[in-house]
Amino acid sequence: MSSPDQHEERLAVYIDHENVAIGARSVGLRFDPKPLTDALAERGRLIARRAYADWNLFRDDRRGMVDANVELIEIPQRSDSVRKNAADIQMAVDAMELALTRDFVSTFVIVSGDSDFTPLVGKLRELNKRVIGVGVKGSTSAMLPSSCDEFLFYDRLDGVPRLDGRSSGDGGSGGRKGRAKSTAGSRRGGKADGGAAGEVATGPGPSSESELRKLERLVTRTLSGLQGSSTDGVVLSSNLKRALLRKDPTFAEQDYGFRGFREMLRHLETHKVLVLTEGSAQGDPQVDFATKSSDVDEAFALLRRTVAELMDELGGDPPLSGLKDQVRKRQEGFSEKDFGYSGFLQFCKAAVARGVLQMDWEEDDEEYYLYVPEDAAA
Repeated sequence: MSSPDQHEERLAVYIDHENVAIGARSVGLRFDPKPLTDALAERGRLIARRAYADWNLFRDDRRGMVDANVELIEIPQRSDSVRKNAADIQMAVDAMELALTRDFVSTFVIVSGDSDFTPLVGKLRELNKRVIGVGVKGSTSAMLPSSCDEFLFYDRLDGVPRLDGRSSGDGGSGGRKGRAKSTAGSRRGGKADGGAAGEVATGPGPSSESELRKLERLVTRTLSGLQGSSTDGVVLSSNLKRALLRKDPTFAEQDYGFRGFREMLRHLETHKVLVLTEGSAQGDPQVDFATKSSDVDEAFALLRRTVAELMDELGGDPPLSGLKDQVRKRQEGFSEKDFGYSGFLQFCKAAVARGVLQMDWEEDDEEYYLYVPEDAAA
């Protein structure tokens, strides 16, 4: 008889404590495993929890680690030796040993912002293990997040303790002070170099219209690609979320002000970007486009206008190559994927099917040429 949790993810957590503890202090935080294990518990069952450090240097952190059932791996530093990499090597060896001897462990969580762990992440993924990275935003190497399946920033987790004793999830004056101290750049979008502490104090703030627009484009382009690669065009919300994480392992709907992925999809459905229908599994709806027909008509009209103008400029029919750039000169940021088309050629063929314009293939040039028939209605 099969176990009811046989499909549950099983996670092993490996913490490079010195790296994350020092990184957390640099932005006014204290590293506490509790917010991290809470976030990971939502992703599966925690099988192993190990933290590596010379614990004589982190005595104040020991109690919190023990209370969170984290096994402390002592890496003593001899006074006549070089400290660099002692804990890193032991952590990598232990992770690989577990990966090779425990097939039931499906996910490895590497808590460090050090790029030295990038090869370890690559080897674990070669062994068909899912890898979640965790680091402090300001002190994480740019190489590490892109190599993981998912990456969490510790300073964005709920309940992260500050050095002054407050929690990043607390309301009241703590959050207001954090906003007041943040730079203008971080108030607008958290992009300034020194905005990390302000982000932590307030959590993900309300997204601007431009950020939400970028989110819409990211989702629609990803959905378009998934539909194009699917034999039946069916895309479930779980598949969409996985694809978004493959594109950007740091993607988190909470950064846009949503409590969960389903809430984000409902928001996009309300704004006529997507439509959700019941999927094959309960709680995993099917996602499809709900683009307003007027938007598509405007896009086709833009294409037709561009082709007509180029016909006058060139004194002949414009080729398909380079045409998209011409469209973007007239409407910055244009993308056919916003309307559910996987490529510009497909978009042009759809315009031909609608009678917006015509397109011919020239064998000698190996090129498509587009034109607006003289008798075509405006």
